[in-house]
Amino acid sequence: MHHTVYGVDIAKSVFQLHWVDQETGEVFSKQIKRAKFLEHFANRATCLIGMEACGGAQHWARRLSDMGHQVKLMAGKAVKAFVMGNKNDATDARAIWAAVQQPNVKAVAVKTESQQAVLALHRTRQQLVKFRTMQINGLRGLLTEYGEVMGLGRAALNKSLPEVLAKLAGRLPAALIDTLREQWAMVSHLDGRIAEIERRLQAWRKADPSCQRIAAIPGVGLLTATAAVATMGNAKAFQSGREFAAWLGLVPGQSGTGGKVRLLGISKRGDTYLRTLLIHGARSTLSRTKEPNEWLKGIRQRRPKNVVTVALANKMARTIWALLAHDRQYEGSFVSARAS
Repeated sequence: MHHTVYGVDIAKSVFQLHWVDQETGEVFSKQIKRAKFLEHFANRATCLIGMEACGGAQHWARRLSDMGHQVKLMAGKAVKAFVMGNKNDATDARAIWAAVQQPNVKAVAVKTESQQAVLALHRTRQQLVKFRTMQINGLRGLLTEYGEVMGLGRAALNKSLPEVLAKLAGRLPAALIDTLREQWAMVSHLDGRIAEIERRLQAWRKADPSCQRIAAIPGVGLLTATAAVATMGNAKAFQSGREFAAWLGLVPGQSGTGGKVRLLGISKRGDTYLRTLLIHGARSTLSRTKEPNEWLKGIRQRRPKNVVTVALANKMARTIWALLAHDRQYEGSFVSARAS
């Protein structure tokens, strides 16, 4: 059955649609207000609707799917190749319409509201951690102006700061000392907010079977488990563990011509946050593993430490996909084999 194909360029208030009538071949390019967008598709036969995976796309994909339409979200980089001429809403919608019909343009999985809620918690926590680091660095910088330099790390700062402020109180204005104390109190306040978000993530991990399943993998903790399940969406949207690892940017980039292919460093494509968590988890595993397996022993002998870390993160990503896609439990002694 041939469905009408739509290209939709979404925005804050105005959406641009592009489609071709299946019977007459007439080309339509129409601008629709946000409030009328769903109404346009309400009474139509099943359509294939393409959209860029940008802000708000997940919400509209869920609403359109509930109406019975087929929605394909695509990365903006994949759509950009089909943009012809000057960039505007109509051109973008036409490019999306062309891209959604290409079999080699991969779709971004549509996430549930629960999965997006978990990602929102992660983004909020990440922002608070950034604010906390800014507060601490600002506090250190201000104290350095008065000759007070403290040791590296949060523990050294916690130990030294009360004594430093008490010493400076005798020669600096009280207004400045009070301000520095307030800035230090803000750091403690941010600690509490970060801890509260982590408690909420912990509660979600305990209630979600997928998180519990992948949390058994060495190096996969609370943040990695919850972020992986929420970011991946539907694991079967990826054909293999290698495709999932490539989507995270954990495989080498390639540059080649004339039949010669040169492997580069890791591509660093995809989700930076999840890739960072996996690499940190791999680094922690390498430092704590007392009895490494044969694969880890072999690669440690052949490759530098950072290369080994990324290779282990790649393996962790593939393991996460395998457990979620095939609904299996983690087995440390499991050895995969090619199907005969």
